[in-house]
Amino acid sequence: QRRSLAPSQLAKRKAGEEEEEEDRHPPTARKRQKPVSETESGECYRSPFRKPLAQLTNRPHCLDSSQHEAFIRSILSKPFKVPIPNYKGPLGLRALGIKRAGLRSPLHDPFEEGALVLYEPPLLSAHDQLKIDKDKAPVHVVVDPVLSRVLRPHQREGVKFLWDCVTSRRIPGSHGCIMADEMGLGKTLQCITLMWTLLRQSPDCKPEIEKAMVVSPSSLVRNWYNEVEKWLGGRIQPLAIDGGSKEEIDRKLVGFMNQRGLRVPSPILIISYETFRLHAEALQKGSVGLVICDEGHRLKNSENQTYQALNSLNTPRRVLISGTPIQNDLLEYFSLVHFVNSGILGTAQEFKRHFEIPILKGRDADASEAERHKGEERLKELIGIVNRCLIRRTSDILSKYLPVKIEQVVCCRLTPLQAELYKNFLKQAKPVEELKDGKISVSSLSSITSLKKLCNHPALIHDKCVEEEEGFMGALDLFPAGYSTKSVEPQLSGKMLVLDYILAVTKSTSNDKVVLVSNYTQTLDLFEKLCRNRRYLYVRLDGTMSIKKRAKIVERFNSPSSPEFIFMLSSKAGGCGLNLIGANRLVMFDPDWNPANDEQAMARVWRDGQKKMCYIYRLLSTGTIEEKIFQRQTHKKALSSCVVDEEQDVERHFSLGELKELFTLNETTTSDTHDKIKCRRCVNGHQVRPPPEGSDCTSDLSQWNHCADKRGLQDSVLKAAWDAAVTFTFHHHSHEEQRGIP
Repeated sequence: QRRSLAPSQLAKRKAGEEEEEEDRHPPTARKRQKPVSETESGECYRSPFRKPLAQLTNRPHCLDSSQHEAFIRSILSKPFKVPIPNYKGPLGLRALGIKRAGLRSPLHDPFEEGALVLYEPPLLSAHDQLKIDKDKAPVHVVVDPVLSRVLRPHQREGVKFLWDCVTSRRIPGSHGCIMADEMGLGKTLQCITLMWTLLRQSPDCKPEIEKAMVVSPSSLVRNWYNEVEKWLGGRIQPLAIDGGSKEEIDRKLVGFMNQRGLRVPSPILIISYETFRLHAEALQKGSVGLVICDEGHRLKNSENQTYQALNSLNTPRRVLISGTPIQNDLLEYFSLVHFVNSGILGTAQEFKRHFEIPILKGRDADASEAERHKGEERLKELIGIVNRCLIRRTSDILSKYLPVKIEQVVCCRLTPLQAELYKNFLKQAKPVEELKDGKISVSSLSSITSLKKLCNHPALIHDKCVEEEEGFMGALDLFPAGYSTKSVEPQLSGKMLVLDYILAVTKSTSNDKVVLVSNYTQTLDLFEKLCRNRRYLYVRLDGTMSIKKRAKIVERFNSPSSPEFIFMLSSKAGGCGLNLIGANRLVMFDPDWNPANDEQAMARVWRDGQKKMCYIYRLLSTGTIEEKIFQRQTHKKALSSCVVDEEQDVERHFSLGELKELFTLNETTTSDTHDKIKCRRCVNGHQVRPPPEGSDCTSDLSQWNHCADKRGLQDSVLKAAWDAAVTFTFHHHSHEEQRGIP
């Protein structure tokens, strides 16, 4: 029977079927159904949100094999997503083990703001870009942003200089340089940046080196380790060797040298000069990509074992760090430059013939005009060669970043006991008569040492007085009755008296800490007795302390919560490289023949991390041998001549008249140094005006901004000590040049 397919008929039939369904099933047994409403036109309503139902069949939907394989491949070919929330790095468009297609890219973005780019590939034309081998295209070398963000402008310049030198871009065929920045300019950070860059990248899109080695004084091994940890965090694991048995050290060194590959577990070895010399054989069996020698002025003498052991290392890239001024000592120039860039100055014989002899002849007082002119030409030529691989900046740069530093030279009068002992010694020992043709004898050297110790405190020569050695016969009678060296008596020494005042006023008026520096451990013993008497908490660092313990006490002293008030330091044992920013006052108790030693020791407190104004006190005994030593440091001739390392070298830098003058005592002066320069900026010992413009009268003291007696003194701590023993001061204000102070 044909049925109408009209919509109205369909609706009627559907309604009849629903009535029949209700008759078959009771209402409770079936689900409630929503009545279907019709539109005015009679059409069935369908929700726009409801999808049409597909007809279900029991037969499976069959795909052919090609469709199935294509479907599976589409699933597996989806790119890997990094399972890190909000990850914005590369999406990993390549699988493991598959070589990346296309141009190579640098490790860090060279166009990022503040990026330090060490190497930039040459620009290529469109035609050259089509021809270039993509697998060999050079890439940018960019310093890790973790480091470049903390580098100051002068440090960025230094890192670029170092990288250019060790990659032979500055001097073709030579891979070494000398980093001679003054103390506190961040030489360590610059070298860490260089190492990290070489260990991770190069223009060839691979590490430039596999391993690096840092050789430093034993007291700085732990400091280097801490600095690497500080700046690089957990990105690298250095190997620091600062103790252990010979077998244990050899095992560690052999393990270090046997490391190979792009990702070496411990790519940086930090070792002391002493340990390196004893275990050099293990380190010479392989190669090292870079060696850095901290406090490299130790290598001035090419004949010593340390120099020869380091020079035999199989490494072309060598960086020598020295904050010590390298003056016009030609042997020093040759030894240091020959170590980092062998052959750049020729052999020792060629250097002597071409440079040393003409320059020394030209500097001779009796030189002819032609010899003087030739000497100047050769000196300029030498400096031109050396400056290509040497970078040096002064600490004036730090004025922008560090607090004010006031350096004061304090002249202290001798006590009556010291003056009598001094005069008796000069009468009895007669050191002037020991000088023959300007040559200084062993007894004269002994006399110099005795006088320097006497200036520190009579207790240091008491044993000689007891034994009645030459120069001290009958001197025991001059000491107070019942005198004993078991206790310190500050009133018997002018400098010790001033020191006692400085410490007492500092302790009672501030929370500042003080560093005490001396060349003699006997003087440190006196400091200890004074601290125990005054109940000052202190720590002491000298040559007897182990390397590990040194690092611990420095770290503890620098902590703001540490109770120690005084840090005693032997300039011979720890004057180089230590960071003592926990203190902001430093007392240099006695001068050294080598001005560099004093500069090194005095730079311990005014360096990165210091937050407080710094005060440096250099104590000198008025009219004594100490002022003569200071004049030698300050005089232009000393600054332009070589640095004196040992007292045995004194005769090379003093005329016979100057040597004789060492053994005199001027009791009538407030400052022998100030008298000698005939300072025109002072009237009756008090500075009333700046020096005349263009005048040479103050050239020897040009580094000191002011001369002052008590009226011109501004330091309240030093004012308290003035009436006790101070006679005169010179002082230098680190920020005065910037503030326009004359």
